[in-house]
Amino acid sequence: MNHQNSQKIFSKAKTLIPGGVNSPARAFGAVGGDPVVMARGEGAFLYDVDGNRYTDYVLSWGPMILGHSHPRVVAALEKALKDGTSFGTPTAAENRLAELLIEAVPSVEMVRLVNSGTEAVMSAIRLARGFTGRDLIVKFSGNYHGHVDSLLVAAGSAAATFSVPNSPGVTHGTASDTIILPYNDSEAVRELFDRCKNPIAAVIVEPVAGNMGCVTGTEDFLTTLRMETEKQGTVLIFDEVMCGFRVDYGGAQKRFGILPDLTTLGKVIGGGLPVGAYGGRAEIMRHILPEGKVFQAGTLSGNPLATAAGIATLEELRDTNPYPTLEQRMKRLGDGLVQAAEKAEVSVQISQCGTMMTLFFSRQPVCGWDTASQCDTAMFSRYFRGLLDRNVYMPCSQFEAFFLSTAHTDALIEETIAAAEDFFCKM
Repeated sequence: MNHQNSQKIFSKAKTLIPGGVNSPARAFGAVGGDPVVMARGEGAFLYDVDGNRYTDYVLSWGPMILGHSHPRVVAALEKALKDGTSFGTPTAAENRLAELLIEAVPSVEMVRLVNSGTEAVMSAIRLARGFTGRDLIVKFSGNYHGHVDSLLVAAGSAAATFSVPNSPGVTHGTASDTIILPYNDSEAVRELFDRCKNPIAAVIVEPVAGNMGCVTGTEDFLTTLRMETEKQGTVLIFDEVMCGFRVDYGGAQKRFGILPDLTTLGKVIGGGLPVGAYGGRAEIMRHILPEGKVFQAGTLSGNPLATAAGIATLEELRDTNPYPTLEQRMKRLGDGLVQAAEKAEVSVQISQCGTMMTLFFSRQPVCGWDTASQCDTAMFSRYFRGLLDRNVYMPCSQFEAFFLSTAHTDALIEETIAAAEDFFCKM
C-alpha cells in the first residue's frame, strides 16, 4: 500500500509539532512505524492523502457514532456557520443541548457545557471538593480521565496507595490527594471506606472503561461504589466521556440503572466538534459560579458550532434509536474476529458493551488493568498492521476500544471479518 504522501507530511509534522501529533493516541508508538495522514471521512470510511480508503473503527476515538459527514450534522453546521462562530454570550442553542442531556441522562438535573472531556472532569473534581469541603479523590487503575494533574497517577503494589505522578510536571503534592484502587474490586472499595480516617470528597470511575481496552464495571462493583459513597457523603462521579451515548442513549447509568451524583460527558455529545459537559444533582451544580462560589469558566464553552453538531447528533440518535442494531452488529464482528483467531490457534478475548469493543490478545478474560496489562502486545501489533494493510483502520493500541457507527453495514462487518481471517491464515 502506497503511503508516500503520508510519510512526507508526517516527516514535516515532526519538525513542527512534538512527536508530529497533537495527541499521543494518534502516534503509532505501540505498533511501530508512522501514522497514516488522513484527508477526509465519509460514512464508515476514511481516505488518506495517498487515496487509500479504510473502513474506520476508530471514529475519532468515539464521537462519530453517526459516521463521518452525516447529512443532518453537516446541515446543522452549515446553518450555524452562517450566523457566526462564537459570541461570548448566552444562546438558545446552549439551552437546547442542555435540555437534551438532562432529558437523556437519568442523574443529570443541571448541566454546564465546556470544551473537552478533560475540562469536564477537571471541573467536576473541583466542584466535588468545593461542595464537600474535602480534598481526597479516589480513582481506579486503568481508568483514564483526561490529562488532569491529580488523576495522572500510577498505582502502587498495595490494594490502595497514595500514588506518585506518572507524568513529569505533576507535583507529588497534587498526586498525594489521590487514592488509587483496582478496578472491579468491590472488597477494596469497602476496605478503604472502612479504614480511611480522612473523609473522601469524590470517587470517579468509568462505568465502562475504554482506555485499558473496553472493560465493563460489574454490577456488584458499581453498586458497591454507590452504597459506600452514599454512607459517607462522598460525591460519586461517573466519567461517561467515552461511554456516554455509546452504550445507550443516556449512557451507562441508564443501561445499568445506577445513578451517580455527577456525570462527565464529551465525544458523542459534540458530534465530532470539541465539547464536554458535566452535570448532576441541582443541589451540587448550584455551587458553580455565578450561582455559587466554585470557579469555572470558558470563552468558547457552548459555542454555536459545537452545540449545533451536538444537537443534531443527539436528536438523530433519539429519533432513530440505532442502539439495538449497532449492538447486534458489534457482536457479529466480535464473534467473527474470535473465530478467525481461534482457527489460527491465537488466544483472544472479546469484551463488548454496546457500540464499544476490544479484542484482547490474552488467554484469560480481562476485568481490570492487572489482566489487561498481561496481553500479548506484540501479537496485537502484528494484527493491527495486518488489518491496516487490508484497508481496515483499528485503534493503534491494545489498550483502546474500537467503535461502530450507523454507517457500518452488515456487509462491511463481513468484509472486516474476512480481512481478519485472511490475516490470521497468512500470519
